[in-house]
Amino acid sequence: MPEITYLEAISDGLREEMRRDESVFCMGEDIGEFGGAFKVTDGFFEEFGADRVWDTPLAENAIVGAAVGAAVEGLRPVCEMQFADFIACGFDQLVNVAGKMYYRQGLAVPMVVRLPSGGGFSGGPFHSQNPEAWFLQSPGLKVVAPSTAEDAKGLLASAIRDPNPVLYLEHKNLYRRVKGDVPEGRYETPMGELRVAREGTDLTVVSYGAMVHTALEATEDIDGASIEVLDLRTLCPLDRDGILESVRKTSKVVVLHEATRSCGVGAEVSSLIAEEAFEDLDGPVVRVTAPDVPIPFSPPLERAVLPQVDDVRKACHDLLAY
Repeated sequence: MPEITYLEAISDGLREEMRRDESVFCMGEDIGEFGGAFKVTDGFFEEFGADRVWDTPLAENAIVGAAVGAAVEGLRPVCEMQFADFIACGFDQLVNVAGKMYYRQGLAVPMVVRLPSGGGFSGGPFHSQNPEAWFLQSPGLKVVAPSTAEDAKGLLASAIRDPNPVLYLEHKNLYRRVKGDVPEGRYETPMGELRVAREGTDLTVVSYGAMVHTALEATEDIDGASIEVLDLRTLCPLDRDGILESVRKTSKVVVLHEATRSCGVGAEVSSLIAEEAFEDLDGPVVRVTAPDVPIPFSPPLERAVLPQVDDVRKACHDLLAY
């Protein structure tokens, strides 16, 4: 089982699916001969040719719209938004067409939209957003956010094989920073099942994406406490039972994510716990998130906005002492 980077795992997963199924093709800006802005599709043009690796204009609405049409006709397009922020330009086609097609007409729309998301690299406010909450309120869409190289490959395979439109959030700050043992060949990581990144008994940290690694680092040793870290992996569908099982075991919860605070994944998880496990709690549900401001370009300001290890450690320490 080779050790590869998160980026290489995404590339490997996409390549495996394209080799296995000729109905799978990819499309996006600069993904052809250039190999993509982050080189995820490097070498794809040479292997699969122009018929299956489409260099598109700078027109996200057209990219998503063309993908919807292709999916309805039996193909399995994988669209790359060069940065997740740009999906706003394709929002109408994604939310009002792809997401509602099965409900309205009984037509499956098996398409994937890859969203390179997140900050931590001084990309500024137009290249660093975490837009997952936009889509959690849009019926008909599935949303996944892998944190490990193994899940990056397995969740991409599951997303491509799923009959529904899937938003695949790949965190840019994990591309070359995170490595892991990844099985060769094709496999699927099931959607809707969280991963227990570390087992514990005294407190649960619920997170996903890049913040899973922040959570693990922050909770390695907090006064000897046993901290459980959950990696949601799939944001829609959400593993409600897995979250509640952990909360009922530890009785204290910190919810951590990089996206802004309002109306996001943390709000939904907190609401679930309040509704279903209130009597199991020994303290308030604590959220550690970015404030509701754009991501700054300045590295010190960006660090001040995005949750850091010390922020998570303090939140856990304070809740343990509650």
